Amino acid sequence: MKDESLKSQFGQSERVVNKVQDFQEDEELFRYCTLPEVLKYVECFTGPNIMAMHTMLINKLPDSEMQTFLHPMHQDLHYFPFRPASRIVCAWTAMERADQDNGCLVVQPGTHRTALKPHGYPDLEGKTNKLFHGLLEEDEKIPKVHLVMEKGDTVFFHPLLIHGSGINRTSGFRKSISCHFASSECHYIDVKNTTQEHLEKELQDMVSKKYNATSVELKVRLGSVPFVTNQVSSLS
Repeated sequence: MKDESLKSQFGQSERVVNKVQDFQEDEELFRYCTLPEVLKYVECFTGPNIMAMHTMLINKLPDSEMQTFLHPMHQDLHYFPFRPASRIVCAWTAMERADQDNGCLVVQPGTHRTALKPHGYPDLEGKTNKLFHGLLEEDEKIPKVHLVMEKGDTVFFHPLLIHGSGINRTSGFRKSISCHFASSECHYIDVKNTTQEHLEKELQDMVSKKYNATSVELKVRLGSVPFVTNQVSSLS
């Protein structure tokens, strides 16, 4: 994912690319998802039959004025058409110090006990990037906690936890790596007539425009990258 407004200035450099998604085919990056140090905690949520469902390398760009890369408060389950939520977990690791200056994670503890809420493009002062959806209504009474993390620190969180990240007010880049894991016993759902239906439509429109297609049908891939923890834990 790139900041198109900077593409002509910086080509393919880190000054343009803000996310690399679905890196499961990259041997070195995917090694993160197989680390025993990560999986021993993941298994507490998913059970022993684990699948890596969504991978992401994040490069939060300097963004002090436009607020393009502020990620509004949201719930990750909004993006996932599979359930149950209780068998899904995200592992998020800081690749360098993350704090309020460079846009660290912000969470609302306890909100993982709530239901999935309606999401969309919130009314913000700056421009919001495509698919950076957020809650349409926020409960300001729930305290927000900034997760200041050092390089290598890792947080594991539930897909219903309300969280987001601020803008990067520094001249550097805030990098992190993450993977959403789920139990292989999870099942896919039909998002028709749910709060996620408009997201499906937006994805279809994006694919149609990119590939100049007259119609697009999204199909579920019944399995991402499965593995069993007692096999992975033997890796050195």
